[in-house]
Amino acid sequence: MSAAPVRPGLVLFALAMGGFAIGTTEFAVMSLLPFFAPDLGIDEPTAGHVISAYALGVVVGAPVIAVLAAKLSRRTLLIALMVVFALANTASALAPTYEAMLAFRFLSGLPHGAYFGVAALVASGLVPVNRRAQAVARVMLGLTIATIIGVPLANGIGQMVGWRWGFALVGALGVTTVTLLTLYAPKDRPLPGASPLRELSALGQRQVWLTLGIGAIGFGGMFCVYTYLASTMMEVTGVAPAMVPLALAVFGVGLTVGNLAGAWAADRALMPSVGGILLWSAGSLALFTFAVHDLWSVMVTIFMIGCGGGLGTGLQTRLMDVARDAQTLAAALNHSAFNFANALGPWLGGLAIAGGYGWASTGWVGSALALGGFAVWVLAVLDDRQRQPVEQGACG
Repeated sequence: MSAAPVRPGLVLFALAMGGFAIGTTEFAVMSLLPFFAPDLGIDEPTAGHVISAYALGVVVGAPVIAVLAAKLSRRTLLIALMVVFALANTASALAPTYEAMLAFRFLSGLPHGAYFGVAALVASGLVPVNRRAQAVARVMLGLTIATIIGVPLANGIGQMVGWRWGFALVGALGVTTVTLLTLYAPKDRPLPGASPLRELSALGQRQVWLTLGIGAIGFGGMFCVYTYLASTMMEVTGVAPAMVPLALAVFGVGLTVGNLAGAWAADRALMPSVGGILLWSAGSLALFTFAVHDLWSVMVTIFMIGCGGGLGTGLQTRLMDVARDAQTLAAALNHSAFNFANALGPWLGGLAIAGGYGWASTGWVGSALALGGFAVWVLAVLDDRQRQPVEQGACG
């Protein structure tokens, strides 16, 4: 009896639904800070540690899961990851204390990086090589649409009926993803020769580390501003809380546009597109500091900052080129790098705010981080140019 034919459109939809669930929980918790902080008896800077706990879960979970699960089929791994994700987010909705919330957010982050890494590999295997970035972007589209629909919805629910329901929504999305993956994910077998040691070989590639460094630093700027966006708009721009979901949706539209445009560019000129996005982000984040005092100008700037999210797809595709036989670990580590940025950006932004520089200072901090990512990009390009003649000489 032959296996059912793979339907790429439905596979990508199922993978993207997981991205939607993850994107909703990753970004919604930032917008819910002003609401769950008082309920748990903490101030907002302390509540920011909840975000860092999730990010730490991603940083730890991505490499550990990718290595330990090297002999599992990709379908089995994706389903298992989303089961853990659904349970941990449901537990977050029930967290009775700040300490419990920290633990549950850490557990919620564990599947994040491995899921996106494996999902990207599955998606890229469905299309020709010259369309890999756009296939990865289809998966990431779930995350970007989450910032337009899922995050404002979770924020609105949090304001109307309580922040716990925002996390309950994410748990339900996780269950939906498990169902879709069970129905449509391609049935596969573990790759021949797959082993933890082979995955660990990615760590010996200098270009892997440089690519991860670009994301770990360069993406921190976007998270620096986004984490405190709700508080900044209420305190500095002077908007009512009801306007915050609209601002989050504008950011999400920018993120979606940047994801699609960045993928199109990456399939044509991969590394130049990455460098261009980093410079765009540096300029947009610096502009935020000046634009934040006016509602209309800050909305335009928020859109521009969101467009910088197109960096992710290009870096994910780059890792497929430089990781060689250790695709799963390298792809998962990409999201560890982004969530290192998710921890670094809010931490540095919080230091600037606590130091008396004001809410708008996150724009300057974010711009500096984007320029730091660009500096690593320059090193990666120079290293690649030096490496290519050596490899060509060895082949000759």
